[in-house]
Amino acid sequence: MNIAFDAKRAFVNDTGLGNYSRTLISSLANNFPQHHYYLCTPKLGRLFQATGSNMEIMLPQQPLHKMLPAAWRSSWVVGDLKKHNIQLYHGLSHEIPQGIAQSGVRSVVTMHDLIHERYPDQYPWLDRKIYTRKFRYACANADAIIAISQQTKQDLIDFYAADERKIHVCYQSCHPMYAAMAGAETKLAVREKYGLPESYLLYVGSIIERKNLLNICQALHQAKDVTLPLVVIGRGKEYKAKVEAFIAKHQLSNRVIFLSNKKQANGRVGVDAADFPAIYQMSCMLIYPSFFEGFGIPVLEGLYSRVPVITSNTSCLPEAGGDAAFYVDPSSPEEIAGQMRRILNDTALVQEHIAKGIAYAQQFSNEIAAASVHQVYSSLF
Repeated sequence: MNIAFDAKRAFVNDTGLGNYSRTLISSLANNFPQHHYYLCTPKLGRLFQATGSNMEIMLPQQPLHKMLPAAWRSSWVVGDLKKHNIQLYHGLSHEIPQGIAQSGVRSVVTMHDLIHERYPDQYPWLDRKIYTRKFRYACANADAIIAISQQTKQDLIDFYAADERKIHVCYQSCHPMYAAMAGAETKLAVREKYGLPESYLLYVGSIIERKNLLNICQALHQAKDVTLPLVVIGRGKEYKAKVEAFIAKHQLSNRVIFLSNKKQANGRVGVDAADFPAIYQMSCMLIYPSFFEGFGIPVLEGLYSRVPVITSNTSCLPEAGGDAAFYVDPSSPEEIAGQMRRILNDTALVQEHIAKGIAYAQQFSNEIAAASVHQVYSSLF
């Protein structure tokens, strides 16, 4: 079968949607080599290499398509799909091309979250309108919908009245590099590279209101007996300024380290991707009390890395953490502080949760994730 992907984000996006695209495309190509995979992208980027013999890149070819690559991706690509005898097109991030339902090409769309519907005040008006139009169109016209969590599936039904019969929950995988324990030399090199302290708490994620870094800092302020510094990986603007104002007001500057501010940091999030496993594994815990997520991949990365994880008891986060995470009400700095103390003071309990985490994480392997998506493909033929 000839299968095409909307691969734009695989080539140019270095965060969640890009990671999902790269990992799924590679996993499918490796585990189901009988198919030929076409990667549709308006431009190439440094983040992904289509190296497999069963992979082929599809770029806009006609002069007008090259001049208007966004229009090619959102509509005109359908003509190219037909020319290449594509049987199935997978929109990896919330959208499919206009007109594909009438083309004879079957389509699947992955829906990650509807956060812009739940928190409209956190998005510009125009962005919300564009997202809603594209997302609704995809749900109405795709032959199958992949939701990355039960929470997202329910949101699709509640917000868009999506047909439940064509929604399939397929959990995303965690990169296997997190399961490989970094050696002592690697850890030392990473520690020196970023100037990391000997022991630290860890936060990974964009510094935006929904991700809730402020309540972590409030928990640090309340937990005077928790003296470890908090290492923060992620970027932000207005909300970050709000967090920094709280840190300055309460003399926490020596306890919160914004790694992305360091001159050693490279890239958009401030850390080289290959260094993340060692940074996770050297931490005493990951703290991720987000108010809402589509899935919450840092939780899974923490479990794979064999560190205790504090996360929220809301939205999809219990799906990501299973019976292994330490749960809190994300609106309660007191609960966050309490779980921090619990982890630092109860070694036996922590080891029990780490063991549960290793076991729970096995269901999120690349092989299992690819197989669940491939099953959706097969159901359409």
